Amino acid sequence: MRIGVPKEIKNHEYRVGLTPASVRELVSRGHSVFVQKGAGEAIGLFDEHYQAAGAALLAEPTEIFATADMIVKVKEPQPQECAMLRPGQILYTYLHLAPDPEQTAALLASGAICVAYETITGPNGGLPLLAPMSEVAGRMAIQAGAAHLEKSKGGMGVLLGGVPGVAAAHVVVIGAGVVGTNALQMAVGVGARVTVIDKNVDRLRQLDLVYGNRITTLFSTAQHIEEAVMDADLVVGGVLIPGAAAPKLVTAGMISQMKKGAVIVDVAIDQGGCFETSHPTTHAQPTFIVDGVVHYCVANMPGAVARTSTFALNNATIGYALSLADKGWKKALKDCVHLKNGLNVAEGKVTYAAVARALGYEYVDADHLIG
Repeated sequence: MRIGVPKEIKNHEYRVGLTPASVRELVSRGHSVFVQKGAGEAIGLFDEHYQAAGAALLAEPTEIFATADMIVKVKEPQPQECAMLRPGQILYTYLHLAPDPEQTAALLASGAICVAYETITGPNGGLPLLAPMSEVAGRMAIQAGAAHLEKSKGGMGVLLGGVPGVAAAHVVVIGAGVVGTNALQMAVGVGARVTVIDKNVDRLRQLDLVYGNRITTLFSTAQHIEEAVMDADLVVGGVLIPGAAAPKLVTAGMISQMKKGAVIVDVAIDQGGCFETSHPTTHAQPTFIVDGVVHYCVANMPGAVARTSTFALNNATIGYALSLADKGWKKALKDCVHLKNGLNVAEGKVTYAAVARALGYEYVDADHLIG
């Protein structure tokens, strides 16, 4: 199979779909890999590294899309990239379609086979291709939140860990999944006072056993969320319903009652966000203010630490990339239910139920397409 790796074009996105090591794995199986010149240059993965791994270099994204049977990316295709997709071509990347009707419509019109990293499941449950970026984003949420609590960046001028004689900041983490667990780990590490909220009591028990009285655990109710965010200096939203739009757990009314200069970091923004006042931002303009509360809603947070993120992502994605390349999409999906769960759009049809529900499309089971 011919695999294409275009350079990412989203604002301040420096990750790349395949590392040279991943290219070498594909080439060793007899596949041809075409990488756009300069695709990994910003993170120290130079063209000569790709050539040494067996890739061919192409200058323009149009050449990549025209040549490849499968496109491997990191972020969702931008409109000009959607326009270059063709019927039967495999797109393997993050998609986050539920809150994005324009992208969904463009992918349906393309006739391409669109496999989303974020809905591929694992044999022990969970979302193994989303997990590494959730780990990065959860840890970054505390880093970003701490920076934006500084007065010069719009915050109230609070140090997360405090100092002797001055209270530490209160960090509230909504969602105790991969994002939330990594966020609270970092927050506890810097000495903040941490509250974690989730509806899974077993998960809260696990965290209590690990962290004990260093954190407060609360069952997720509207009242608990409201009381916690009104006392918070920093709120991290890390709630996920696989493939579906994130629930709006923090209302505009709650935001209006928060401390002025408090910060929220909405890690769920890729799926529409879990704060009612959120909308996507970029690394170039990461924040906006509503009712005196700083909102950090960057839709590709791990792109800020692009080298770490690229290697972590490739560790998770290369196995399924090899399967798609070796077998073709129909046999690969037929052989692996977890990979089949990643199919969101194919041959002009929506094949993921949560996306169909969110956007009002007819749902077509993947089995009808793969036979």
